[in-house]
Amino acid sequence: MVKMLHAALNTSTSPSLPKLRHHTRLNHASFPQSPISFHSICYSYSSWNPRVIHHRSRDRCQVKAALSSGQNDVPAAEEKKSKMAETLVLGLLFGLWYLFNIYFNIYNKQVLEVLPNPVTLTAVQLAVGTSIIFITWALNLHKWPNVSRAQLLAILPLAAMHTLGNLTTNMSLGKVSVSFTHTIKAMEPFFTVVLSTLFLGEIPTFWVLTSLVPIVGGVVLASLTEVSFNWPGFWSAMASNLANQSRNVLSKKLMVKKEESLDNITLFSIITIMSFFMFTPIALLVEGVKFTPAYLQSAGLNIKQVYIRSLLASICFHAYQQIAYMILQRVTPVTHSVGNCVKRVVVIVASIFFFRTPISLTNSIGTGIALAGVFLYSQVKQIKPKTA
Repeated sequence: MVKMLHAALNTSTSPSLPKLRHHTRLNHASFPQSPISFHSICYSYSSWNPRVIHHRSRDRCQVKAALSSGQNDVPAAEEKKSKMAETLVLGLLFGLWYLFNIYFNIYNKQVLEVLPNPVTLTAVQLAVGTSIIFITWALNLHKWPNVSRAQLLAILPLAAMHTLGNLTTNMSLGKVSVSFTHTIKAMEPFFTVVLSTLFLGEIPTFWVLTSLVPIVGGVVLASLTEVSFNWPGFWSAMASNLANQSRNVLSKKLMVKKEESLDNITLFSIITIMSFFMFTPIALLVEGVKFTPAYLQSAGLNIKQVYIRSLLASICFHAYQQIAYMILQRVTPVTHSVGNCVKRVVVIVASIFFFRTPISLTNSIGTGIALAGVFLYSQVKQIKPKTA
């Protein structure tokens, strides 16, 4: 057997194995010590046979492909986790936006029922908001803004409209139910279209005009059957719509150059501070000092309760507006508008349950039609007019 193996290794006519350069004399005794082993023969065979080379190269490519695909999966997984985290943060912000808005309306209404001084309450809310802003700047929770004189002059009319909008909203909440105030405030798109047409020259599309019909019709229907309806509360809410939408239009028309523009949160902070310094002297002139312990005690009010609810209403007021600007930085204006519509629905429903507001079927239908029109408006705003 050994001789046959030796002969096979030394033959030059073997069709399957190459001739080895070095020969080792093999015999039965020396075979175990031979440097030529079964492994070396197999290796020599595989290194020469083209079929084996093909399989080895194919396996190597498969390994490389697996490694490369594994490397590509890492960034994809990280991107998926990042998107999931962003979605969770956005959902949390929307939830806080709605929650703070609900509690603001509840606490605000409770204070206005016992202290019907909307001017004083507006000044208190602006004062609390200003204090919160200075604290966040002092603690470096938000960077201290570097504002030019031109920017301040451009922001001044925005602050004036912001102040007027908050004042008239409080006036309306003091006169009518929370649900009815927000039903009237659903007419904001109507004022946006009118003011944008007058001052910006933006001609609304047919679909935008169509969406305004259910908004106006729904508010009219709800007003006809509203139990708490009165004209001062109605016109205060309408004035709030006019002021708030004027602020939005002015922000497009009067803001400074784009390269000098401020981020939304900083802009809101400066508007709040300017509103406080503008409005406080007016509040003292109109209503005097009606928030001192002596005055509240003389009016027979629970001082601690009024102070706590006023403070909570002010914090919620500032928080929900700040969060609204934070959301606006993360989503499109259309998405923000839809979210605002849903927020109004949530506030109306929550206030009806909390205050046990009586509401008729016709009133609820009118409110529903108005809110549906607001949602339709937010959708048709995406339709671009065809250019010739």
